[in-house]
Amino acid sequence: MQLIDGKALSAIIKNEIRLETAEWVAKGGKKPHLAAILVGGDGASETYVASKIKSCEEIGFQSTLRRFDASISEDELIDQINLLNEDEDIDGFIVQLPLPAHISENRVMEAVDYRKDVDGFHPVNVGRMCKGLPAYISATPFGIIEMLRRSGIETSGKHCVVIGRSQIVGLPMSILMQRNDNPGNCTVTICHSRTTNLKEISRSADILIVALGRAEFVTADYVKDGAVVIDVGITRVADASKKSGFSIKGDVNFSDVAPKTSFITPVPGGVGLMTICGLLTNTLRAAKKEVYP
Repeated sequence: MQLIDGKALSAIIKNEIRLETAEWVAKGGKKPHLAAILVGGDGASETYVASKIKSCEEIGFQSTLRRFDASISEDELIDQINLLNEDEDIDGFIVQLPLPAHISENRVMEAVDYRKDVDGFHPVNVGRMCKGLPAYISATPFGIIEMLRRSGIETSGKHCVVIGRSQIVGLPMSILMQRNDNPGNCTVTICHSRTTNLKEISRSADILIVALGRAEFVTADYVKDGAVVIDVGITRVADASKKSGFSIKGDVNFSDVAPKTSFITPVPGGVGLMTICGLLTNTLRAAKKEVYP
């Protein structure tokens, strides 16, 4: 079993982005500017956004955070998005999910200018990704692809099973893994809550990507010997032994599954850190007008 260390990989990628940014700015390019909209006070969202802002500071980006009360109306939030769309100094921005129940996430995502959609959620970017055209790829799938690439994991001709069909991870991940590229060229099966024989399908995977949102759902009997296991899940579980009162768990029961794998990602310290690298890469590409000249 070999651990895919997201902390080490993300440090390497962030340093690469930092050097590229410094070179770009030294040649007269504009310092990349990433903005984030945070609605409400969700604890996990607060943590994610703080990490993104800290990363911007570390690599030489400018960052802006706009906070709004959970009571903001959908129309008011759309107005704020339009202000960022029109702000020429903002290269890219994100609207941190989840949003309060009274706000349509689809409407919000479609309101973001696709040229500034560094989260890769806008239908234009999703469609261009499906067509193999230049696009901003969703940050988490982007991070997973980089993990596979930089770990030297062979994907061509392999059977990849994705558990989870969300528009943020599962769906784009399934598309990226089957495309004619490296990593890619997999035969892909996508599973979800209505899948029958999930355990049997999962056990057939050479590469198993789990993005279900259920703590420690996948156990050893879901995994065949020698499989590559990518754990996207991150759930807070009550833990009285911790000062914080909770532990962070993935969708995979790590201690049970790890001995059977060839490669596996930990939680924490795995995919989550690579997600930020995807966001930062997209923002630099936006500042350099590489996707949409």
